[in-house]
Amino acid sequence: MAYPRHPAHLDAYVEVLGYETAISFLVMFGGCQLYFPTDPAGRSAAEALIGADRLKRLGAMMRDPKTEIPMPKTWLIRALRAEGYSVAQICRALKTTTTNVKRTLREAGDEPMRKPDPDQFSLF
Repeated sequence: MAYPRHPAHLDAYVEVLGYETAISFLVMFGGCQLYFPTDPAGRSAAEALIGADRLKRLGAMMRDPKTEIPMPKTWLIRALRAEGYSVAQICRALKTTTTNVKRTLREAGDEPMRKPDPDQFSLF
C-alpha cells in the first residue's frame, strides 16, 4: 500500500511504529498530552495499543517524557484514504466534516473530480 509522504515531525512515530500503527496511534492520541514512562507498567492505553517496548523506544525519541501528540489531520485524511477508508469513515475517525475531507483529498490530488453527467442539462 502506498501511503502519502508524511510530514517531518511524524518521523519518530512512523519509524518506531510503522505506518499502520502510527496512524492508529495518532488518531487515538493526537491532540492530547501523553506521558512516556521509562519503565511502562502495563496500565496505559498507549501501551495496550503499541506495546511496552515500542512505547519506551518512542519515548526515548521525545524531547520530554510528557509530550503533546500532534494531530496532523491533512496527512491522516490522505493516509486513511490510502488504506481504503470511505469519506464517511474518515469523518467519524477524525471528528471532522465531509466538506473538509473532500476538500483535502481534492487539493492533494487524491480524489478525482467528478465528471459531469452527460445526460444532465446545464442550468447556465
